Amino acid sequence: MGDVAKDLASGTVGGAAQLVVGHPFDTIKVKLQSQPAPSPGQLPKYSGAIDAVKKTIAAEGTGGLYKGMGAPLATVAAFNAVLFTVRGQMETLLRSAPGAPLTVDQQFVAGAGAGVAVSFLACPTELIKCRLQAQSALASSGPGTLAVKYGGPMDVARQVLQSEGGARGLFKGLFPTMAREVPGNAAMFGVYEAVKQYIAGGTDTSSLGRGSQILAGGVAGAAFWMLVYPTDVVKSVIQVDDYKNPKFSGSWDAFRKIVKSEGVKGLYKGFGPAMARSVPANAACFLAYEITRSSLG
Repeated sequence: MGDVAKDLASGTVGGAAQLVVGHPFDTIKVKLQSQPAPSPGQLPKYSGAIDAVKKTIAAEGTGGLYKGMGAPLATVAAFNAVLFTVRGQMETLLRSAPGAPLTVDQQFVAGAGAGVAVSFLACPTELIKCRLQAQSALASSGPGTLAVKYGGPMDVARQVLQSEGGARGLFKGLFPTMAREVPGNAAMFGVYEAVKQYIAGGTDTSSLGRGSQILAGGVAGAAFWMLVYPTDVVKSVIQVDDYKNPKFSGSWDAFRKIVKSEGVKGLYKGFGPAMARSVPANAACFLAYEITRSSLG
């Protein structure tokens, strides 16, 4: 089995593990990010992460936490397959000699390259996912009723293609997606390698146990979000913005308006659940990747 095939298979398994562990946290993150700013004197719909969990389960059952999981389940496998495969190819290009381990700096570069490639896959997927997750938070109808605009992932895609400028509509938010994926993946793979080398006490990390891999994966996931969280908030609000009468003219405008109306803390809405998710989800992803990769020889 070639390296590309191994990376594809391992990335797919890693992606599935990441999604099952992380999706409920992600749903809460998007609901908090996309809830409209309350009118003067009114309380926001959700006071925080725990409140959002309680209200989601009360209104939609536990299944509400797994809303919008269909699209990413199909694509998160593909996403991670592309991410780890492109990173593997970058690794081959950057290596000083065949079989030589990459330095931490080279891992940063490989991660950034992989980030460029996955942005084109991430953007339409995220747009579909965010719209499904956010529609209950954005529903402005009377209390107790829920205006559902989309029936499911394919319905979102169909409506966007029909009424939001065709395929271009699905790539709304590509710039902030890249601004998230490129530095985020550079940090994630660089930190993953750095933590492994730190624990191993050198560049040979092949003998590290599962616990060390879980720790390195968790820290790497945290590094991703700490670096790029505000860009993710900008991406979410742009992707759920109304096409016909948009609130934002672009990424920079969204950034300015969020800071103006909510202060810098507006750029960190949903940060708690994002961090709570990224640590176990990325630990699960890297662990599943490493186990699959080593079992394939």
